[in-house]
Amino acid sequence: MVRGALLRMFSAAASSALCTLPIAAQERSLVAPAELPPVAVAAPEDQHPKRLTRKRPPKGGALRNRAAARTESPTESGVVANAAPIGAPALQPTAASAIRISGREVNAIPFSRPGEALEVVPGLIVTQHSGEGKANQYFLRGFNLDHGTDLAISVDGMPVNMPTHGHGQGYADINFLIPELIQSVNVRKGPYFADQGDFASAGAVAIDYVNKLQHNIAEISFGSFGYRRALAAGSSRVDDGTLLAAVEAAKYDGPWDVPDDVRKLNGVLRYSQGTVTDGLTLAAMAYSNGWNSTDQVAQRAIDQGLINRFGTLDPTDGGRSSRFSLSGNWAQSGDYGQTNISTYVVRSDLRLFNDFTYFLDTPLNGDQFSQLDRRSFGGIDARHTFDWRFAGVEAQTRVGVQSRYDDIHVGLFKTEQRTWLSTVRDDRVQEGNVGLWTDTTMRWTDWLRTTIGIREDFFAGHVFSDAPQNSGNAQASMASPKTGLVLGPWYKTEFYGNAGYGLHSNDIRGATITVDPNDKVTPLDRVPLLVRSRGAELGIRTRAIEGLTSSLALFVLDFDSELLFVGDAGTTEPSRPSRRVGVEWTNQYKPLPWMTVDLDVAHTRARFTDFDPAGARIPGAPAWVASGAVTLGGDTGWFGTLKARYFGPRPLIEDDSVRSRSSLIFNARAGYRFDNGLRLQLDVLNLFNAQTNQIEYFYLSRLPGEPIDGVADRHVHPAEPLAVRLTVAARF
Repeated sequence: MVRGALLRMFSAAASSALCTLPIAAQERSLVAPAELPPVAVAAPEDQHPKRLTRKRPPKGGALRNRAAARTESPTESGVVANAAPIGAPALQPTAASAIRISGREVNAIPFSRPGEALEVVPGLIVTQHSGEGKANQYFLRGFNLDHGTDLAISVDGMPVNMPTHGHGQGYADINFLIPELIQSVNVRKGPYFADQGDFASAGAVAIDYVNKLQHNIAEISFGSFGYRRALAAGSSRVDDGTLLAAVEAAKYDGPWDVPDDVRKLNGVLRYSQGTVTDGLTLAAMAYSNGWNSTDQVAQRAIDQGLINRFGTLDPTDGGRSSRFSLSGNWAQSGDYGQTNISTYVVRSDLRLFNDFTYFLDTPLNGDQFSQLDRRSFGGIDARHTFDWRFAGVEAQTRVGVQSRYDDIHVGLFKTEQRTWLSTVRDDRVQEGNVGLWTDTTMRWTDWLRTTIGIREDFFAGHVFSDAPQNSGNAQASMASPKTGLVLGPWYKTEFYGNAGYGLHSNDIRGATITVDPNDKVTPLDRVPLLVRSRGAELGIRTRAIEGLTSSLALFVLDFDSELLFVGDAGTTEPSRPSRRVGVEWTNQYKPLPWMTVDLDVAHTRARFTDFDPAGARIPGAPAWVASGAVTLGGDTGWFGTLKARYFGPRPLIEDDSVRSRSSLIFNARAGYRFDNGLRLQLDVLNLFNAQTNQIEYFYLSRLPGEPIDGVADRHVHPAEPLAVRLTVAARF
């Protein structure tokens, strides 16, 4: 009865969102608090088979984080107006690792693909092991987050992560991102924030778009390996509001023997009116992409001369994807506080063709497989904030409800050269969740404030499988208390303490499974739908030195289990309880008005906490990550950037006997902004042509003629060689 009621509630919420969007759809990002969102933890190794392994700030004027200070810039990337989004009150940071980064900063750094724009997040590595239309690989706080597992990403208020996805739980594809439209990137890490739920234990990244462009822009780029990109964007006054439109087209082959042949079209249409506290925003987005892909290849095939570093072992791998969305946000303030309501509806389609093991499972036809994920999902985020006093103490309370419903068609099929051979499993899934949360911040003195919150999450769904034994219902709930403490400021310095419980949802198919979908006979154990996480953080942020903002955070993060459904194999892979202990040091120094220096360093010790003879190391967990950048220039005249990114070695199996290589890659930019609005820009990617890898795994595969049981080997995807890209842009 409870399950049925929950499912009916989810369906009603989704239907309501769909019906009301044309009238008052509102973007959740516009309502999301500006204090950086958290990310979720739980990412084990890459999911491949045969793997071995507020509004008003309280009195006292607390320090703003470096991002808040930086968003004072009038334009983003010399192009975008930086007005605050509707419904996004600028809250004070409540954790040392929380940071808000302006769109100008994002676009000042050269990057090769849209996902890499997120490397402005301290400690985050974004790579790719396949074609340019597939979700990126993410690494943060000692997690290999795969394609987004436990990194809660949102764009313009809409969640990007997808539960029960064909290619992995929490799959987060941000190839539809248009960096030039970014107003801010808000980052929070750890399970300490009541307004963050699933996929938000390790951290969360909320990307907000601008409502208005200071100037219309037209831009074209071309470069090495067939790179072509065109962008046109503009905004104008319409009645009492502003209409913004942007269109992007891109084409790219890459250095691969089999060209990626990326064909991407992307568009945004956005209407806004009102102010931050009383306003309305409506947005529509459309994205389509098709590509070939050179996946990771066995190192021995390169060593033996069968292929070169940029060769492929299956030239028919690739995929296509599309995403269409409507979203909106409504904000209103009054005598009784601030109310924000946001809603969204998204249609997403993905078809992938991958081959990671070649002739191991199917010696005759090869091991290529296809993954299908076709879904419609909608949700709502409603929250209210009000100020009050208790015994002379200032307080602010927030209450909120968040709900999401996904209607999913997900499948896994065996293929040969993109031709269907057989079905491993084909499922229809209905899945929803509701999160109720509240928190209260008390300012006890000018130098002490505390936050206490709690969140209750309810998950439920039904799986209709082609194998009736794997069909069924699943539901679960979990309460997560949170707390935070801020001391200061003293001498432009604040101290932070945070602790809390979080959660991670597993693929619901793993909670209903009973038999192996490959043979429909072998019994398999079900896994819990929700998994508990626990974390704590101590930190400091200071601006004691003129021009320098520096923060240091010490954290610990535990997971009861890193269970997840392996989309590549169609089964659930249990993993072990884990702990990560680490430190992050983040710095920004502005010695001159036209010069900025950034340096971020992170170290994490990641271990399984149970005993297993296989070892205690967590495969794919990086210990050291660092980045540094020097940015020069103003609104006109010469400008430039030099960025270095270090990605340390990782254990590839539990006993640490096989490790990945480290990588150090430099990107550079030089250009000139003319007074008439013309901009010329030259980017050089992989400046020193480092011969390194984007990603590495260790697992079994088989090449023709090799033993039938396969060969354990390192599988790599190389970093692209030195490449140049020239951009000509105009503002008018």
